[in-house]
Amino acid sequence: MLARAFFHLRRFLLDRFGFLVATGVAYLIALGRFAGLELTRERWLELAAAGALALALVVRALVGRPEGRSGLVRAADRTEAGVVLLAAAYVAIQLTGGPRSPLQPVAYVALAYLVGFNERAVGALLTLAAIALQAAVHLGGGELPGQLWPFAVRAGFILAFSLAYLVLLQGEVARRRREHQKQIAAEIRAMREEARDFRLISSALSSPERRDRGEEEAKLAQGAVESIHQGLFFVLELLKKSLDLQTCVLLWLDDQGEQLRIKELVTDSTMVTEVPIPAQAGALGGVVKNRILLNLRTARHGSRAIPYYGGPERVGAFVGVPVFEGSHLRGVLCADRREDRPFTPAEESLMVEATRQVLRSIQAERVFAAVERSKYEHERFYRASTMLNSALTLSQVYETAFAAAREIASFDFGAITLYDRQRGKHVICRVQGEGGEKLEGQEFGDNAGLVAMVVKNKHFLPAGDDRAKDAVVFTRKLRLRGIESLVVLPLSVQENGLGTFVLAARSSGRFSKKTREMLGVISNQVAVSIENAKMYKRMEEMATTDGLTSLPNHRTFQARMAEMLARAERHGKTLSVVLTDIDKFKSVNDTYGHPVGDVVLKRVAKVLADQVRKVDHVARYGGEEFVMVLEETDARGAHLFCERVRQEVAAQLLTSDKGSFRVTLSLGIASYPGDGREQKLLIERADQALYAAKQGGRNRTVLYAEMLKSGRAASG
Repeated sequence: MLARAFFHLRRFLLDRFGFLVATGVAYLIALGRFAGLELTRERWLELAAAGALALALVVRALVGRPEGRSGLVRAADRTEAGVVLLAAAYVAIQLTGGPRSPLQPVAYVALAYLVGFNERAVGALLTLAAIALQAAVHLGGGELPGQLWPFAVRAGFILAFSLAYLVLLQGEVARRRREHQKQIAAEIRAMREEARDFRLISSALSSPERRDRGEEEAKLAQGAVESIHQGLFFVLELLKKSLDLQTCVLLWLDDQGEQLRIKELVTDSTMVTEVPIPAQAGALGGVVKNRILLNLRTARHGSRAIPYYGGPERVGAFVGVPVFEGSHLRGVLCADRREDRPFTPAEESLMVEATRQVLRSIQAERVFAAVERSKYEHERFYRASTMLNSALTLSQVYETAFAAAREIASFDFGAITLYDRQRGKHVICRVQGEGGEKLEGQEFGDNAGLVAMVVKNKHFLPAGDDRAKDAVVFTRKLRLRGIESLVVLPLSVQENGLGTFVLAARSSGRFSKKTREMLGVISNQVAVSIENAKMYKRMEEMATTDGLTSLPNHRTFQARMAEMLARAERHGKTLSVVLTDIDKFKSVNDTYGHPVGDVVLKRVAKVLADQVRKVDHVARYGGEEFVMVLEETDARGAHLFCERVRQEVAAQLLTSDKGSFRVTLSLGIASYPGDGREQKLLIERADQALYAAKQGGRNRTVLYAEMLKSGRAASG
């Protein structure tokens, strides 16, 4: 009992050092000892008191108080801090003139600040302390008890400032603080309930909508921690009641095995300290070092041997049980009681069984987390596969491949390369990440780089992240810098190496074995999707392109002209349609043969394709006829263009077994909107102009509008 009393007295003196110093300073102020203070040996007491007051201010300002103290203790802490600050203000007041000091308003301002930002009870106590210190100043100045009026005036000011801030500022602060605390409490309750519920929600079938995995992980982790703590508390509470314990505590070893921390606690004692405990301290050291159950059967050790007590506590019996997970020591389950009643073998067995229950609750949460993680990975894999199945064109496949890979792993750089086997060249077709604009479209031959080796061996490289640094991925000139993680996956279909799928990251450990395996399956699907996209492109070209000349066919022309005509109408622009055919083409076939006729068609098609702009459209209309749609071109501009085309075709020298020859073109032009506004009408009138060019002697260009004028002139 004496030791406990001494402990509490010592702790009070240390905790309330500021109160003691402020009380002593107030007494010295009442004696007038700070008036005219000089730095002499005779004034050592006043100087020591001032130094102690300054020390108390610095300690409270810089060190503060530990968290987790009760509300009453926190109120006492704030009151102590306020009293120390007020004492310092009144020391300054007595130093500069006492009751008539010009620094008197400093005390009012300090009190207003303290009252405004503290609870009402604390504010009231600080107001009384300020009045007491004010009285001490007047007493030290020789005014009291004879002259009450100056003191009453200043005391009135103190009360006025205190009440004003208490009613106005402190009232508003208190209101907002209550609202804020209610809001925080409601959010914490909702978060805990959501975390617990989320473990059930996330076990159900996943929503098709994408979810924030970081938020999911946080909620799952919080739910797991809440569940574990509830289970641990239930076990410890049950042990405490059934074994009549004073304290039951679960201590957990840190990763280094050097310290024990309280994970869960049930106790009747106020002496338990929740700071980290050295693993070798006291009775716990015997449990940790020897890895055996320790049962202290006598009370002579008291709490000195039990390091989770920070002060003297009566302990009659103690038992510590090691918590094992396999062969690894994870922590210690401790129990003690005040009575001098040793733990029996049956109670020891119950404690051992409790450690198993503790581990089962933790392992159950680990299993749940592992199942959730596996389910999430399978969901990502399924989404990735589904995304690739919807891609049709090569561009869609490239973009979808990166998106699918991001479902499996996070990366900072990605590239898809294809291998042109006929030319022996690797082409970087698409890049995501820094420097992509410089790499995309680059070609390189077979070399010792990872891309070439992966295509050749059809196996991913490198073997691990430790080989990613400074690895040659493409060529020595096309290096990737700052890469810590790298994987180059083969794109193969039926043992044919199509190219590679390159993924890289700036941080290490991104592509584990399991991740590489999943990415390998994705890369196989990417390869199949690329082949399907190529086949789709070939089929689309067959449906839209003339097989002989490689120009768009008649159906494609009709669709494209409809788009161009609608655009011209929408923006109020001109447009010209040109129909042309090769003069006396039947004679070419009859004289030189159909194979030579095909060569003529190809040559003319190439001239037309080379002459039109990118915004224009040229197509094979049928037989030896071709059609051109010239965007934003009026009749005059179209005529100039057609003359240039006609002359270019006439200049082509063609060869055959029967000698060289040349061909010429006849061209007819109809323009929007002058010659018509409908697509069918414009084509008909361009055809009429072409017929007029044929009738007029061939190898010429005729405008529909000019044909009409000449027709009217002839009929006139």
